[in-house]
Amino acid sequence: MPRVPTPEPGGTPETDIARVFRQEYGRAVAVLTRVLGDIDAAEDAVQDAFTLAVRHWPSSGIPPSPAGWIITTARNRAVDRLRREAGRGDKQRNAAQLQAARSPAVPTPEEIVITELTREGTVDDDRLRLIFTCCHPALATNVQVALTLRLLGGLTTAEIAHAFLVPESTMAQRLVRAKAKIRDARIPYKVPRGAELPGRLQPVLAVVYLIFNEGYSSSSGGPPIREDLCREAVRLGRLLVALMPDEPEANGLLALMLLTESRRAAREAGGGVVLLADQDRRLWDRTLIAEGQELVRQCLRRNQPGPYQLQAAINAVHSDANDAAATDWRRILWLYDQLTDAAPGPVVALNRAVALAEVEGPEPALLLVDALGLDSYSLFHAVRADLLVRLGRRAEAGAAYRAALELVRNTADRNFLEARLRALGPGPAV
Repeated sequence: MPRVPTPEPGGTPETDIARVFRQEYGRAVAVLTRVLGDIDAAEDAVQDAFTLAVRHWPSSGIPPSPAGWIITTARNRAVDRLRREAGRGDKQRNAAQLQAARSPAVPTPEEIVITELTREGTVDDDRLRLIFTCCHPALATNVQVALTLRLLGGLTTAEIAHAFLVPESTMAQRLVRAKAKIRDARIPYKVPRGAELPGRLQPVLAVVYLIFNEGYSSSSGGPPIREDLCREAVRLGRLLVALMPDEPEANGLLALMLLTESRRAAREAGGGVVLLADQDRRLWDRTLIAEGQELVRQCLRRNQPGPYQLQAAINAVHSDANDAAATDWRRILWLYDQLTDAAPGPVVALNRAVALAEVEGPEPALLLVDALGLDSYSLFHAVRADLLVRLGRRAEAGAAYRAALELVRNTADRNFLEARLRALGPGPAV
């Protein structure tokens, strides 16, 4: 893969090329996948084009249509490669078909590409097709996430390997196998239609949300928040909304991520994890909050509630409160009741119990939590510990904090739990 410099402030040719790479890589691969019918060939062609861009743009300047230049160059490089490798009839025919697009008898490649980039829906449909291909149910979830980050997010194999805490060689093998499966199983490069779409849309949204969650609460031992993954997930969420503006759950997911992301600076203040109730709300990003709340209002007007929309609505209520004491917990509890009906599960029930404790007190909430049986989930024990502290049951709270510590993976979360355990003071709880 060509080395594209990491973007830095300053507006140098190198940083401009890096920006184009991030913005246009997924678009170019999507278009070339349609043209070539093969993801590997599309990636190779686009990488060749960016190699040439790194070589020529610093002296010649970035062209008026960088995406058009990249796609045109990639298509031409693909033609040349197929002609060189045309040892079989099928490759020869493919090369001939692509070469026909460069014939003087038809519009030039630049004209074709510019038309494709400006004709409403064409390239957007290509990217949407590629997202659904990456998230096909025949692929494992972790592979869906990796492919989406690679092909649509433009992340390098090394960056994805770091996010998954595996060696780069291991991630490279996973990506190669995934693309081979797409090819060998003839997974269609298309957007599902009609009755098939709702079922296929959910894995796409789930993959984007998994990327965001890994960024917002990293499972690695590094920083508690992986800003790069959060940023990529939000960008993919914006892409989905741009491609499917009338899909309520796509809007709901984007709103949820924006409202959660708006609290990032306050959540990691001081280098550790700061709970929502303790955050300095002056650090919240009001621009992201305004955008997220507007998306929530649009969802409410559609009146087609779904799990992402309801979670976004819960976060919108939190963002309305100037301080923790002003939080409308009864409204949040009502929304959790709706979420329980829409997406029942023990984790939703655990979060609902936190809201219940604010409305009816810790005792009924603890009864609900104890019935969930989430013994392998660190947050379950942390919530129990907090409720037990509020009930004055310090020894049991200490045991719950220690149980949470045995399961936690993130260093920042571990430091937070250890601080809570120490705060119980000396005695049987320690």
